[in-house]
Amino acid sequence: MAKFRFELVSPEALVISGEVEGVTLPGAEGDFQVMAGHAPMLALLGPGLVTVTGGEGGDRRIFIDGGFCDVNDAGCSVLAEAAIDASGAGEKLDALIKSAEADAAQLVHPAVDDANRRIATLKNVRASL
Repeated sequence: MAKFRFELVSPEALVISGEVEGVTLPGAEGDFQVMAGHAPMLALLGPGLVTVTGGEGGDRRIFIDGGFCDVNDAGCSVLAEAAIDASGAGEKLDALIKSAEADAAQLVHPAVDDANRRIATLKNVRASL
């Protein structure tokens, strides 16, 4: 299968940099997959799991807390708000859920709707780990 260049960067570190076969990303409007030859695009990412297949270190899953994706002729780059390997993301997700619930309790409509969607997304990601 054809490979392309993929980089995942968080404020703390360069998380992944290398050739991969595919990447599934948590788009703000739903998950999408990038493979070699994908059309150029920019996308807003929500919280969720990035699944990387066919990389040098094998398949990986990384939790990101939103960010941006740039797909171009050079490959795919993700700038994430935060990135944690899925195997160690449980405690971080629990803390994010607790914090989001506390924040939502102080909000009123319509802001509370967005907060509740974020909580539901975080809980779904947590359940999938």
